[in-house]
Amino acid sequence: MGKTQDELKAHLMQTSEEFRRLALEHSEYKRKLESLTSRHYLTPEEQVEEVRLKKIKLRLKDQMEDLLNRHRAQQVA
Repeated sequence: MGKTQDELKAHLMQTSEEFRRLALEHSEYKRKLESLTSRHYLTPEEQVEEVRLKKIKLRLKDQMEDLLNRHRAQQVA
């Protein structure tokens, strides 16, 4: 029987340096984004930065998901 998503993430956090690095970066960008979006008004430059941070955060999440999928595929094979 396969691991749940959370179990698999926890396993990769313990065993994969790449996954840990991606998760840490994702967390840092999430924190930066939350700090930025907590403001009542964003300047045009801050709006551009918000979009940039969202794109980076999404790219990191996609990379983490790719690692999860590859690990799942290896377990099945």
